[in-house]
Amino acid sequence: MSHTLATALVSEPTALPPFTFARVFTEWGLDPYLFIVTVWVAGLYLWGVYRLRSRGDRWPWARTGSFVILGMGSFYAATSSGLAAYDTVLLSVHMIQHMVLTMFTPLFLALGAPVTLALRVLPGTPRGWLLAVLHSKVARVLTFPPLTLALFVLSPWALYFSGWYEASLRSTYVHEMMHVHLVLVGSLFFWPLVGIDPVPGRVAYPFRMLMILLTLPFHAFLGVTIMDSKQLIAEDWYAALRRGPMGSWLPSIAADQHLAGGILWGAGDLVGLLLFLVLFSQWVRASMQEAKREDRRLDLLERRDAAARRNSAHPGA
Repeated sequence: MSHTLATALVSEPTALPPFTFARVFTEWGLDPYLFIVTVWVAGLYLWGVYRLRSRGDRWPWARTGSFVILGMGSFYAATSSGLAAYDTVLLSVHMIQHMVLTMFTPLFLALGAPVTLALRVLPGTPRGWLLAVLHSKVARVLTFPPLTLALFVLSPWALYFSGWYEASLRSTYVHEMMHVHLVLVGSLFFWPLVGIDPVPGRVAYPFRMLMILLTLPFHAFLGVTIMDSKQLIAEDWYAALRRGPMGSWLPSIAADQHLAGGILWGAGDLVGLLLFLVLFSQWVRASMQEAKREDRRLDLLERRDAAARRNSAHPGA
């Protein structure tokens, strides 16, 4: 949001009504750039599904729903609904948006397996380019688990305890790039962990679950730090809003920041538990599939041994 728009918010009595839960669903707007990103990404995915099905190949509807409805749908909702309308007015509302973009959206984008879809529908040359990217050193570095974990847990500290967050309040461009950054960092962390695409950085399931568990204390510590911090985040910005017409219903900066820290703490634990359950179910499913493959292998060996014994017993048969 630009400084001019910030002034308009402060001076215009009807700029925004008091925030309620219902406002999330009634105060819709349109961010043209992020809307275009949403339409293009979801459209390309649906085009890929159409191409695949038109030639008779199957593609699970659950993956399509995960990517388009839950993944890109949550991205659109977070950047166009009442969350976007109030995300520069209340830190607590921004924190809900932050958690959606960092954890919820990347999780369901990864479960949609877009890379697998692309590999199945792209023609020879573009498919070769994609494979080259997946096998590149850059991809291996960006999906290196310790690095993705560090980016995931340290980015919020850099956002809220530097000038970055307040800059996002004063600049539309920085604000939009922050949204994209949150999704990208979340995707780099979650894609190798819960996704089913053939991306670098895949590790064994016990280590994946350990990485999810490691995020919990970091989210808790950051949430408590924000709740108890004497330093008010973007104090000048929020103080200016409270001197305007919205000051009649806005909570104190400290109270809103305390609520925001609690949301970060609680939501981080809840989503972490969800991810832990997703990983556990994937692990169980993978173990069952591996057991079936091993049973088939042993059955094949047993049949071969039986055939060899019959041949040795009746060499002239």
